[in-house]
Amino acid sequence: MSQPLRLVILYNALIMKRIISILATALCVLTASAQIRIATPGTELILKADVGAEPQIQYFGERLSDTDVANLQAAGVPNHNAYPAYGLWCASEASLGVTHSDGNMSTVLRVESVTQTDEPTAKVTRIKMKDTVYPFYVTLCYRAYQDVDMIETWTEIENLEKKPVVLTRFDSGYLPLRAGDVWISHLHGTWAAEGLLVQEPLDRGMRVIKNKDGARNSHTDHSEVMFSLDGKPQENTGRVIGAALCYSGNYEIRVDTKDTDYHEFYAGINPDNSAYNLAAKEIFKTPELALTFSDEGLSGASRNFHRWGRKYKLAHGDKERKILLNSWEGVYFDINEPGMDQMMADIASMGGELFVMDDGWFGVKYPRLTDNCALGDWEVDRNKLPNGIGWLVEQAHKHGIKFGIWIEPEMTNTTSELYEKHPEWVIKAPEREVVKGRGGTQLVLDLGNPEVQDFVFGIVDDLLSENPEIDYIKWDANMPISNHGSQYLSKDKQSHLYIEYHRGFAAVCDRIRAAYPDVTIQACASGGGRANWGVLPWFDEFWVSDNTDALQRIYMQWGTSYFFPAIAMASHISATPNHTVFRTTSIKYRIDVAMSGRLGMEIQPKNMTEEEKALCRKAISEYKEIRPVVQFGDIYRLVSPYDSHNMASMMYVSPEKDGAVFYWWKTETFYDDHLPRVKMAGLDPSKTYKVRELNRIDNVPLPYEGLSFTGKFLMENGLEIPLKHKVDYHKQDDWSSRVLYLVAE
Repeated sequence: MSQPLRLVILYNALIMKRIISILATALCVLTASAQIRIATPGTELILKADVGAEPQIQYFGERLSDTDVANLQAAGVPNHNAYPAYGLWCASEASLGVTHSDGNMSTVLRVESVTQTDEPTAKVTRIKMKDTVYPFYVTLCYRAYQDVDMIETWTEIENLEKKPVVLTRFDSGYLPLRAGDVWISHLHGTWAAEGLLVQEPLDRGMRVIKNKDGARNSHTDHSEVMFSLDGKPQENTGRVIGAALCYSGNYEIRVDTKDTDYHEFYAGINPDNSAYNLAAKEIFKTPELALTFSDEGLSGASRNFHRWGRKYKLAHGDKERKILLNSWEGVYFDINEPGMDQMMADIASMGGELFVMDDGWFGVKYPRLTDNCALGDWEVDRNKLPNGIGWLVEQAHKHGIKFGIWIEPEMTNTTSELYEKHPEWVIKAPEREVVKGRGGTQLVLDLGNPEVQDFVFGIVDDLLSENPEIDYIKWDANMPISNHGSQYLSKDKQSHLYIEYHRGFAAVCDRIRAAYPDVTIQACASGGGRANWGVLPWFDEFWVSDNTDALQRIYMQWGTSYFFPAIAMASHISATPNHTVFRTTSIKYRIDVAMSGRLGMEIQPKNMTEEEKALCRKAISEYKEIRPVVQFGDIYRLVSPYDSHNMASMMYVSPEKDGAVFYWWKTETFYDDHLPRVKMAGLDPSKTYKVRELNRIDNVPLPYEGLSFTGKFLMENGLEIPLKHKVDYHKQDDWSSRVLYLVAE
């Protein structure tokens, strides 16, 4: 062999070695017996995935040392199937149900391969399994973030049989929890009372949390849960596992406790009336199930969800949210140019940054004077707005603020030009009359239909292309899917309705974000119907509830904060008596509650007194100071309103621990009150913090105003909070609240 040829061969060998090295760095393929470690900085999931055997979950919790992992089996592990399929152990719950093309309802999955790849900030593990008889595959997928404590899991179900198979259950993930004194915390509610906290011990039997609304999924229950492993849940101590199904549609969460030492947790799309016909060569991907662990109690798990959500899920999670005025409770459908201009001038004068015109601005043949017509007819009502949307945008610019607008693009009314032209676009059961919702006329458009998707995208596209300075969209959805039937889907795919609706929703949102990446979009769905991590990648925030009563908002926002950060929770100062519960609370109390979320206003400013306007002006100015801490800080819930202490308290601490905002609200007033002194949390014990009260109405400052205390003292002792405000006699009432701003010196 010649020397030049020998050099060429050597060179090629070196190049190939380099390529193999690069590939090995990006892709690790495990083909033999394997213990798989899926880890974040503080959380770890360990599986046993031997080729030819079923994959088994061995551990989920705090990240372990190499020594502990090596001896884990001897310590005792569950060795539960990581994704149990129905068929051979029928008495047990299953994560997967399949009817194969020959009618066989059993599925037996065994590991075929395991691969691990690196993403810029995460490691992805894929465990590919194959049925022992059929060319039917399920891949378990896990994404472990390397900068936040969150593991996402989902499945990819592939049919390589010659004919379609029917999926009757398709969970995203499964996790066994060692039984003991385990409690579950979850959220339930209804319209105007969303996100209320329920905490209960897990006992024998099945616990099911589900949604079947079709279009919205967080009014009555939430698809997020926390498990406290050390007894009754505590906010800042104890081991907690948190789970959140990231899906915008119907879901089902199950916790099955039988005659074993484990609670078995399952989460996924609700399979009820949603059997899916998986075509040959088709892949069905389930939504992500996010899992986290904390040994710092419920608030610790919340901090994990908030950090992950702001960085990886929430649209523009790294950008401060503007302070806005929404027109809804101020004028309802009474939209007109002078009124909108007046409201813009008022919010600008108080230091606000954005005005949002709500429902009532559209409809020509059927003017939108109430809630029973014109949805789908997104043309400006020139009787109300002679100069159109463009004039309003210009006026907002003159006032030095931004402009936003309300739409409800997934819906129509029987009284509308859209329905007259396209009755085939609505969701409707075959051979049945349409089921009508809000106003006795509302209907849901079939987002599984590509023509409807084009129409919905066109609503946003037309608005923003004609008025590119629109800064904000309030996207509403005021009706569930109330009758089962798609006029677009074929007869054999009617059970795909719910799934295809949300695939269409995702497709539309993807198009909108590709075309308009910078616009702020709020998810409103009859209030808090879309508070879900499956929705928020396209949305910047959600409307917590149509109920703006300050007292009830404490309870709703407390529960909602378990999984969602303040930056995503729209919280507005409204009028009294409150328009939902008719309670009268002080303006100070309403301000202090609203400042714990994304601050806004839901009120007619011209009906406010000058003193109220001055307080709001001061609050807006001070909120701008604390906005970085509130919207990007770490939450520490201190005293729960659900614990019958007649008060509630929580705080946000900046990541650098150089600033904090402390909230204290009295929730009941009795003569001879004696409330607990609140110890703070999350501060740097070695730092000194100067105290300043925000939104002060007292005639004299608090005794510690302007004084400094170490973080250690504040966390071990706290500060005494007066039970009443020291104000003039005629201004006294039974509402008391405090907001303290702590700045490290």
